[in-house]
Amino acid sequence: MSLRVGIVGLPNVGKSTLFNALLKKRVALSANYPFATVEPNVGVVAVPDLRLSILADLVKKEEHMENPPPVVPAVVEFVDIAGLVKGASTGAGLGNQFLSHIREVDAIIHVLRDFSDPNIVREGSENPDADRLTIETELGLADLQTLEKLLSAQQDKRIKSSNDTLETEKLDCLMVVQGELEKGKLPSWIKIGDEKLRNWFERLPLLSMKPVLYVYNVSEKEYKQKLLDREYNVGELVISAKLEEELADLSEEERKDYLKELGIREIGLERLIKKAYDLLGLVSFLTAGKKEIRAWTIKSGTKAPQAAGVIHTDFEKKFIRAQVIEYEKLIEAGSYKVAKDKGWIRTEGKDYEIKDGDVVEFLIVS
Repeated sequence: MSLRVGIVGLPNVGKSTLFNALLKKRVALSANYPFATVEPNVGVVAVPDLRLSILADLVKKEEHMENPPPVVPAVVEFVDIAGLVKGASTGAGLGNQFLSHIREVDAIIHVLRDFSDPNIVREGSENPDADRLTIETELGLADLQTLEKLLSAQQDKRIKSSNDTLETEKLDCLMVVQGELEKGKLPSWIKIGDEKLRNWFERLPLLSMKPVLYVYNVSEKEYKQKLLDREYNVGELVISAKLEEELADLSEEERKDYLKELGIREIGLERLIKKAYDLLGLVSFLTAGKKEIRAWTIKSGTKAPQAAGVIHTDFEKKFIRAQVIEYEKLIEAGSYKVAKDKGWIRTEGKDYEIKDGDVVEFLIVS
């Protein structure tokens, strides 16, 4: 499955700089004026996963190959979206374009300006808390407009299906969401027990329901100190977009040396990509063979047949069983043969939920 993440924020907060750093090349125009980005820039970025190269070496050794098999990581698609200003929900700035592009992504990275630089224009930006509220308000106002149409349509459906309990529950649900938004609250917290109602609710075209990762963009000078000083919540991350863009221009060796010099262990972008991946409750299962070593993206809780269907749609229909071993167990064994001899490779059926790091071989009807 593909994961599409939109990078949003007020103008000149560092969105395009961050996007360039993610792609390790200068793709997006990073300029000191509002709306330097009009049409969204799109780039595909690999999810960092050291397990893949280690598995490749294991297969190379076991299969007596001259070179390790190629590695295919899971990927995230990032979209650099035009800056939003106050009043976007009523069309101010590039509001209509901004909102339409957000509707097309699965999750949002909201970049907040947390640095001081008199040389970079502030276009509506005050401080991280105020900026965050501005965008949340605009998303909420846009959703209230959408809800008016949804409520009208749902009321018609309930009238036509007066005996249908589900249609009544849908209408009640929409009214609850409308009430929360009118109070200035986001509806993303709402939990629904009924599976049919939940599936319907999760597909509603509401911007404020999308998972959000708040990225505090700090100066290079303050980066290390803010990492140490501030306690960030689960959905928050501190990063220096300018530093990350500079690091992207360096070789791997130069990058390691520079980070060591700064006293920083992990590149901020790696943390960001992993958090974006986690934001939607995604995990990776692995396949390892002579042809390739690959990470496949699935939702946490996905059962074996549906995971097989990610590789090829026919595999779900033709699924028989899965041969599964945890990555750590396979590495401990040192080879598939030893793992098999130890009884560490399990046979799992249709009800097995694939876990992150499971190394899987699917058996299907030929």
